Amino acid sequence: MKILKAISALFLIGALTLSCKNESGNKIDESEQLNTENVIPEDAKLETASLTIEGMTCEIGCAKAIESKLSSTAGVKEAKVDFEGKVAIVTFDSNQQDLTSLTTTIEAVAGGDSYKVTDSKLNVN
Repeated sequence: MKILKAISALFLIGALTLSCKNESGNKIDESEQLNTENVIPEDAKLETASLTIEGMTCEIGCAKAIESKLSSTAGVKEAKVDFEGKVAIVTFDSNQQDLTSLTTTIEAVAGGDSYKVTDSKLNVN
């Protein structure tokens, strides 16, 4: 009986030890997860656009969701959404994006029924 208890205890300790192993080798480095900045080629033709957005009801949810979506879009170098001003300022590679595609991206956030771009213009740099 003592042998059975000892074997059971060793098995339990072994199972707990193996299940609590450090899995950091399988995880993505946090700096890689947080880096949403797109790689912009050296020959990029950077332009900045202002897009007026209607339908935002909160800064943390709406504005940040739009900003995050724009920032992760190919060819977008930087995107800032001003909730109070109801405007997105987007710096992008015009070889990859244009006002129409940026508008489509914004209007598609949250299922496509929440936000509407009412005005857009390219800024002179």
